[in-house]
Amino acid sequence: MPYPRLVLDTNVVVSAHLKEEGFERFVLDLALNHKLQLFVSDEILEEYRNVLSRPRLKINAEKAAVSLHLIEKTSKKVHPKIKVTEAKDPDDNKFLECAEEAGADFLVTGNKKHFPKQWQGTRILNARELLQEITPDLKR
Repeated sequence: MPYPRLVLDTNVVVSAHLKEEGFERFVLDLALNHKLQLFVSDEILEEYRNVLSRPRLKINAEKAAVSLHLIEKTSKKVHPKIKVTEAKDPDDNKFLECAEEAGADFLVTGNKKHFPKQWQGTRILNARELLQEITPDLKR
């Protein structure tokens, strides 16, 4: 059975670093451990790098560097060919573009209101909803 294919919005990656026991951290850990297939683009990786290094977030630079290395190592990089203008925040279109190019099952975000409910075949969910979807017996 193929692993679920997903794209992570930057806010999920940031939340995973800020709260080690949260749903976002669990989703990121599943992706880094090859239980979910994570897809990224160069543009998404650049945003991850920029946001994780913001001083006001106080994310340990060494931990962020290790995490970014693991994301690059375990994810599949795509090069979107289609430009999208569907997200309410234009900076979020890169995630829809990546999801479309990857044929992702899910786009995981903490800001669902910025996205359509679904994009092509990709469902837009938050981390809790994704975990409930892929592990129906999960109780938390």
